[in-house]
Amino acid sequence: MIFIRNRLLGYGVDSTWVDSISFVILISFIVVLCIIANFITKQVIIRFITHILSKHKFKWDSILSRRNVFRQMSHFVPAIIIYSFASSFPTYQKAIETLALAYIMIVALNVINRLLSVCNDIYQTYEVSKTKPIKGYIQVAKIVVFIVGTILVIATLIGESPVILLSGIGALSAVFMLVFKDSILGLVAGIQLSANDMVRVGDWIEMPKYGADGDVIDISLNTVMVQNFDRTITMIPSYALISDSFINWRGMQESGGRRIKRALYIDTTSITFCTKEMIEEFKHIHYLKDYIVQREREIEESNSKNNVDRNNRVNGRALTNIGVFRAYIIEYLKQHPGIHKEMTLMVRQLAPGEHGLPLEIYAFTKSVQWAVHENVQANTFDHLIAVVDQFGLRLFQNPSGNDLNWMKDQPSIDE
Repeated sequence: MIFIRNRLLGYGVDSTWVDSISFVILISFIVVLCIIANFITKQVIIRFITHILSKHKFKWDSILSRRNVFRQMSHFVPAIIIYSFASSFPTYQKAIETLALAYIMIVALNVINRLLSVCNDIYQTYEVSKTKPIKGYIQVAKIVVFIVGTILVIATLIGESPVILLSGIGALSAVFMLVFKDSILGLVAGIQLSANDMVRVGDWIEMPKYGADGDVIDISLNTVMVQNFDRTITMIPSYALISDSFINWRGMQESGGRRIKRALYIDTTSITFCTKEMIEEFKHIHYLKDYIVQREREIEESNSKNNVDRNNRVNGRALTNIGVFRAYIIEYLKQHPGIHKEMTLMVRQLAPGEHGLPLEIYAFTKSVQWAVHENVQANTFDHLIAVVDQFGLRLFQNPSGNDLNWMKDQPSIDE
């Protein structure tokens, strides 16, 4: 300021205007210097650093560029220049230095915030991030940095020690507990979810209470984001996964097989012993030929050994149409290319009820993909429903309107 003032006086400028003109010139010089320094930093230095990083096979160079870390750091330069020239304005020196320091702290907070995001982005490039996400911890670190940074900025602006503000915050701890309740609960839940490997990004989870049935696409401090199969998004509080029950289908997906558990309801009035004609017809069914021959031999040997009188069909052992049908289903499933042969495969009878005798198929498909699984299951039951009458069996079905109309059109006994 003194140098500019002396130069102006040397050029013959009126002394009454010298101070004002010097003030304007110095401010203009500082502004231009800040603009030039900022331009050089962004257009030359940052580009040079980016070019150097791009020559190396680092995964994080593009992440740093995407998060604009270096561009944010360039804001330090104008603040440092302004701080350096604060002494040129003795009247406003303290205010300028205070504001410049506060701005530097704010820029530093922004840079640290972006660097934490960079750490999370880099971590997500590794496979371990799918099983051990750290996004929740990163968010906690950001909260801590924000709180500490805010205290430092306020302390700088009011010219007091940060310790005094911290002591005041201790008295407001109850308020902070209320304000950050979800974050605290989310942090605890995130630690438990991660430590117990309960949920990973990509898991298919089902939580009817929150209307969630789909894949986990993000795990953060407060929420778990689920993309449902109808493409909608459900946000579940992280602590809800600890306090409430939910289904995680990861075990099924990793096992390599997806379960089929569905029953055919057989009309019990159609269940009967097999006649000789039926047995001969069953021998022509590809999957049953060996079974029928073997079972006939076993039954004949058992009845002969026990001197069973077969004139009455109740005596001794005999084949039933539902037993043969059950054997057919088992063999059919064993030969089906879409059924997993090394996992549980059985056809069992459940307790008969008002809808007939449930004949439940319990097996696993080779593919865990939903569409493939449903296709294999549908094809299997298409076939079984179509062939059930070949065994003299009928499926139970409640009477429909057509059935009632047919019964109405039948002649009565009196007729």
